[in-house]
Amino acid sequence: MTAEPLERSLDHRDQLTQLTPHPDEPLVLRTARESDLPELRRLDEEVFQEVAYPGFLLRQLFDMYEEHFLVLDDGTGRLRGYVLAATRALGADSWILGLCVTQDRRRHGLGRELMTEVLDRLHRDGIRVVRLTVEPANLAAIFLYRDLGFRPEEPDGGLRPDYFGPGMHRQIMRLDLDH
Repeated sequence: MTAEPLERSLDHRDQLTQLTPHPDEPLVLRTARESDLPELRRLDEEVFQEVAYPGFLLRQLFDMYEEHFLVLDDGTGRLRGYVLAATRALGADSWILGLCVTQDRRRHGLGRELMTEVLDRLHRDGIRVVRLTVEPANLAAIFLYRDLGFRPEEPDGGLRPDYFGPGMHRQIMRLDLDH
């Protein structure tokens, strides 16, 4: 299950206005590189703040899941988003461990683009079930995930009180990939 290298520009004429709010700064969707780690840490802290991954963990996640760690590169040395999926060594399950887009690039389809690409890769690699967690109040993310086919995990509807600690509730969502 070797993933092909990915690097494709999102600066397509038919997608330019819908995917990039700054036409003079086209984005490239590509696999993360080791040299991206400092910028990934900055991005993760900017978006996730107090729940950002510690640097050492981000490094280890990169080492373990490189083929499913995708970034949006603006060509200036700054990353504008990422998605990270983790797969089990045995079995056909995966978890989306992170999806983020910088504030100035949100609401232009970039999160969808990242998710679509990682879900395609997971499907090609034989993954059958993808799960993720989302803050119950993050309606934009929940609508995106529902639109991509994710549903609340049964039997309890996926709501997990204190999932990340006191007061940090999460909704567990699941997508079954057809094979």
